[in-house]
Amino acid sequence: MRPRATPYVLVGPATLLLLAFGVLPILVAGAVSLTDLDAAGLGDVSRVRGVGLANYAELFGDAAFWQAMRNTAFYVVVGVPSVVVISLAIALLLNRSQSRFFRFLRSLYFLPAITGIVAIALVWGYLYNTQFGLVNYLLSLVGLGPVPWLSSPGLVKVSVALVAIWRGTGLNTVIFLAALQGVPKEYLEAAALDGASRLRTTWSVVLPLLRFAILFVTVTTVIAWLQFFDEAFVLTKGGPLGASTSISLFLFQQGFAGARFGYASAGSVVLFVVIAVITVLQLRGRRSDVEY
Repeated sequence: MRPRATPYVLVGPATLLLLAFGVLPILVAGAVSLTDLDAAGLGDVSRVRGVGLANYAELFGDAAFWQAMRNTAFYVVVGVPSVVVISLAIALLLNRSQSRFFRFLRSLYFLPAITGIVAIALVWGYLYNTQFGLVNYLLSLVGLGPVPWLSSPGLVKVSVALVAIWRGTGLNTVIFLAALQGVPKEYLEAAALDGASRLRTTWSVVLPLLRFAILFVTVTTVIAWLQFFDEAFVLTKGGPLGASTSISLFLFQQGFAGARFGYASAGSVVLFVVIAVITVLQLRGRRSDVEY
């Protein structure tokens, strides 16, 4: 094998998988979004008609779609900064020592990331239960009445977002820990010799060296929260009254529950464009931060 061909052979399988399961579905969704494909059309292709941009026109005039977009925006605005800041703070604290206890804590914080969402939803569903949930029981100890965490349209988004924040913190904490391990010890020793406090060293030395890790975590977290689905689906099914329905859950409901595949594909194309635009803006805005 020629040395120049070696890299292409190594990345070839991954590229083929990306094309098959990443690019091709987007192209298929774009084509299906221009049709009225439904359950009947799956059985008889001759019943599928091209409708042009009618699905997009209906989508932009659908109040439920805009409600789902607003809910998703709320999840992103609340969830992304919370996950990034909490994960970074936990990683900084866990990096202070290499003892067995701190290594145990690292594993403990990572557990939510590898625990099944169904198990998590069952536990949190009991915690949020209005009548006998632990959260309301703790509130009753200080004289507060029961709170309808999952049945109030005003509270349900916060309740669902808290579960997702708790679940998403572990993986990002591990990523920040890995980045912290790469901080040169010489920089920390030089700061200590100059008399810098631990807080000053963290702010002026460590955090600037974590710029790429912070960018990576921020971009991936934004993408994940724009596709917010699991917690809302398992805990509330999007209720009450669509108050916790994210855009991904809305598309699932339209495509699989309503069998409106063309309409759901139009929504997925819109979501893809939103994610692509926001990601490009993030990368362009942070380009100077990672060029060092």
